[in-house]
Amino acid sequence: MTHKARLASGVLLAVALTIGGAAALESGATFPLMDQSVTGSYLAGRQALSDLRTEDAARYFRTAAEGDWDNPIIVERSFIAYAANGQVSDAARVAKHLLELSAPNDLASLVIGTEAVKQRRYAAAARELENVGGDTFAGITGGLLHAWALVGEGKKAEANKVLDEIGQGGLEDFLVFHRALMADVEGDSKSALEFAAKAYEADPFVARIVEAYSRMLGNAGRFDEAEKVIAKFEAEGLDHPLIAAVKAKIDNKQRPGVFATDVQSGAAEMFHSVGVALAREGSPDVSAVFLQLGMYLDPKSDVIDLVYGQLLDGAGQHDAANAIYDKLPADSPMKPMAVVRVAENLSATGDRDEALRRLGNIVASNPNDLEALSVLGDMQRAAQKYAEAADTYTKALGVAGGDAPGDWRFYYVRGIAFERAKQWDKAETDFKRALELNPDQPQVLNYLGYSWVDQGVNLMPALDMIEKAVAAAPNDGYIIDSLGWAFFRLGRFDDAVKQLEMAVQLRSTDPEINDHLGDAYWRAGRKLEARFQWNIAAAVDQEGAVKERVAKKLAGGLDAVAPAPDAGPVAEGQAAPAQ
Repeated sequence: MTHKARLASGVLLAVALTIGGAAALESGATFPLMDQSVTGSYLAGRQALSDLRTEDAARYFRTAAEGDWDNPIIVERSFIAYAANGQVSDAARVAKHLLELSAPNDLASLVIGTEAVKQRRYAAAARELENVGGDTFAGITGGLLHAWALVGEGKKAEANKVLDEIGQGGLEDFLVFHRALMADVEGDSKSALEFAAKAYEADPFVARIVEAYSRMLGNAGRFDEAEKVIAKFEAEGLDHPLIAAVKAKIDNKQRPGVFATDVQSGAAEMFHSVGVALAREGSPDVSAVFLQLGMYLDPKSDVIDLVYGQLLDGAGQHDAANAIYDKLPADSPMKPMAVVRVAENLSATGDRDEALRRLGNIVASNPNDLEALSVLGDMQRAAQKYAEAADTYTKALGVAGGDAPGDWRFYYVRGIAFERAKQWDKAETDFKRALELNPDQPQVLNYLGYSWVDQGVNLMPALDMIEKAVAAAPNDGYIIDSLGWAFFRLGRFDDAVKQLEMAVQLRSTDPEINDHLGDAYWRAGRKLEARFQWNIAAAVDQEGAVKERVAKKLAGGLDAVAPAPDAGPVAEGQAAPAQ
């Protein structure tokens, strides 16, 4: 099976992901006959790995492999599960057996090579990886790890030759950052700065590139240039704890220290960027393998720990994620962010009060923690504490400055809090300010446009805004609902039906959207369908407000609660913004 994906160290790269026997299995190939217990363990392991219950997956696949040690499909999934669970030595042992059964396998060679690099057996790693290549994630990463192994051997020319070969596939923009790190580890500061400058020029707002380049400039005593690099990053409303730590050193004219201290930490950064790319492209199990390999090579890379925790969060494994966050040392620049993630997980698992308490403590002890302020405001808003949320967002704007392009979000979410607190004038002002900073932001265009439509004011400007939002986010059911509702308000009932039917297809269980479609059907003369749609709206409503509203319509029709417009196109609406 081939997946298009992106490698992210600030440079976008479309490549294919192929993982040996797993590909054959996914494509429908049959696997050798297994007894029932082996089959059950295998299937349970696959499900556990898909859920990122990696400890369970490793245990199930170990049982399956013990029952059928010469089945390459089981052995392959076994070593992948071990690696995803951080048992890299076990993964390498099983990967060696897989290569005896079914060679080649780039991912297996990559795991074996990683173990050798960790043990500083660079020559052995280079031998294992010399035939790994191609345009797969495992192939490209294996090629880069081969180059890192050669750097470890002191074979700079051969390492550059390997990189040149990889770069022939159009990957040089991706490789230049890793060339910079390799040169820095080798002690070639001049070349490192030249490569880092190229990487920065291509992607000046990627945090890892900004951190590495500013470190190299600071270590060279070029503090003014380093300050400008960081200032440009922050001017975009961006921030990162590690860049803040570098900035503190630079401001005091202190050398901030190297980005990668050795071959292991340099190669770990490679696994970090590839793991992030895989997660973004919807391959969390394989992403877990790459991130674990990065943590194995560099146990002190807290940024990889945090990414792995976020990966677990995305799979709903909040307890496992919190274990990752909790182990970060107290003096780590990433610790405050990890503590915020723990609070978010407490909320996700149902303990919102404790989450709010912890976030309140974080903000009280560090009132300039923008991440904590942002999450606290969002959580207060979710708890319908709108006045408190608006106050928290105001504090966040005070920290952020309120004028950077990225600050649009704080105006937007504060506007939502004001709107829900029935302070429309303040909300409208914030939405307009958000659009000044980000004129094409579809969520803001939709919210302000919908609010105007729902109030029956500024209908034509609102329609223009919502149509612009739909063009930017054509598969967002909420935004398409807004467009349909705008048409409804303008008396264009057939157009409203068309858009609202599309919105219901995208958001079939949203009660507001189903209710809107029922109203549109009624005005279009399709009263039987209207009653059917209102019944659906009532059935899927979990909070009760829509159910109460449609009960009146089911009893007396739409005219009983909202008389049809006479001369004008505007009918009274009942629904709050479907956000």
